[in-house]
Amino acid sequence: MTTGTTGTTRTIALLRHAKSDWPEGVADLKRPLALRGRRDAPVAGRLLRDRIGEPDLVLVSPAQRTRETWQLAAAAYPHVPHTEIADDVYDASVDDLLLLLRATSADRRSVVVIGHNPGLEELAFSLSDATGDPEAIKAMGTKFPTSALAVLRTQRAWAHLVAESCVLQSFDVARG
Repeated sequence: MTTGTTGTTRTIALLRHAKSDWPEGVADLKRPLALRGRRDAPVAGRLLRDRIGEPDLVLVSPAQRTRETWQLAAAAYPHVPHTEIADDVYDASVDDLLLLLRATSADRRSVVVIGHNPGLEELAFSLSDATGDPEAIKAMGTKFPTSALAVLRTQRAWAHLVAESCVLQSFDVARG
């Protein structure tokens, strides 16, 4: 039985969208960022850049708040990394998100997923083998709020991602 390890480190960054507004009569998919979210998202972009450098692929939920989060966060890069709006990220379960990651092209070394809770938080806990940074594990266990960024690393090929196959490298909450 193969473990799917490749000797190549792959990075998964899970970014929960920045704080959103709740305008009356606006469908969930169309909810924009709140003022605090517009302040936090650029900070999230700088954190992302500092933690992983330029990602090979950014998968963004089609929700307005996630697209706005990425638009503001992407300003931290000299040019916008390859980005795809991924319908499967919206309202996604852990299994949905795992399937999406497993379908990633083998030549990609780093993937950012910008989405929603509870799916992102549950995925971060599912993938983490609990041997990562103790402070990051503790912080992530306390709360996974808006603008939270979990960075995980693995030696596994994308197609072989399973529970507890990653190390939690860092966990930050961007606040502007």
